[in-house]
Amino acid sequence: MAWNWDKLTERQIRKAQAEGKLSHLEGEGKPLPDRTADAFIDAGLAAGHRIMAEAGVRPEEFDLKEKLDAARRHFATLTDPDQRKEASRLIADLEMRYNMARDARRAFFR
Repeated sequence: MAWNWDKLTERQIRKAQAEGKLSHLEGEGKPLPDRTADAFIDAGLAAGHRIMAEAGVRPEEFDLKEKLDAARRHFATLTDPDQRKEASRLIADLEMRYNMARDARRAFFR
């Protein structure tokens, strides 16, 4: 069965080459990007991250993590108790949303 699959694949590649579908592709003649770090990540997860990165899309949890880090830095500069209380509420809300987004992504990829 595997032999037939290989033969079919080779035939499709040759057909595409003959039709010129494999010419003038983006990155043609350049080395493949270094993705050695992907060796330690699940192949499906790595492909999903690569597709999102190429499309310019970031997972929501990344944005939430940046906002959370910024809110924590801002909290450390505050001295007024009312401002610290409000900043603490914001941090709690961002932590909850970040954890929900992270858990949803992990559940999706399991």
